[in-house]
Amino acid sequence: MLLPYHQPDIVEAGIDEAGRGCYAGPVFAAAVILPPGFAHPLLNDSKKLKEKDRNLLRPIIEQEALAWSVQMMDQTVIDNINILQATYRAMHAAVAALAVAPQLLLVDGNRFTPYPGIPHQCFVKGDGTYASIAAASILAKTHRDAYMLALHQDFPQYNWASNKGYGTADHRQAIASHGLCIHHRKSFNIVPVQLPLFGR
Repeated sequence: MLLPYHQPDIVEAGIDEAGRGCYAGPVFAAAVILPPGFAHPLLNDSKKLKEKDRNLLRPIIEQEALAWSVQMMDQTVIDNINILQATYRAMHAAVAALAVAPQLLLVDGNRFTPYPGIPHQCFVKGDGTYASIAAASILAKTHRDAYMLALHQDFPQYNWASNKGYGTADHRQAIASHGLCIHHRKSFNIVPVQLPLFGR
């Protein structure tokens, strides 16, 4: 059972990311402020949900939330400042884009760079603890999956429609066969030797 809030009577925003460990594509972050009393029987950590359930919940969250935002940092940013800093930057951008100003940030994980003027608390497995973080995890995941599905149309050889850019066996085999493309994260040392790059 997810908790509806951490501190009652203040405006809390749940924050989570998707795609931090991927070989390709951006890292996405979402911030969500849920209304008091929001509940849905399927709401949970996005990793524990089937894809169809995540896709069912996305429009419900977007319609019912007091405010929500999804932001991304692409592979260029990731390669320039590293994946952890790019994740924090995406999270900060998501908070900045909220239409309602939160008074407390509930962040999934154990580390976070403080956001100016808003206190935060980190929660390991927070996406399975607090409803707002679970909602953020679903928005970050579904928006990122949709983005990778669009990229798949131009780069079908990597099967991003299925693996979403993660380092699955089929993705690693495709890299070995075709090399890296412009959407791969070069700083991740995906292959032992640099393979040719190509783009559109």
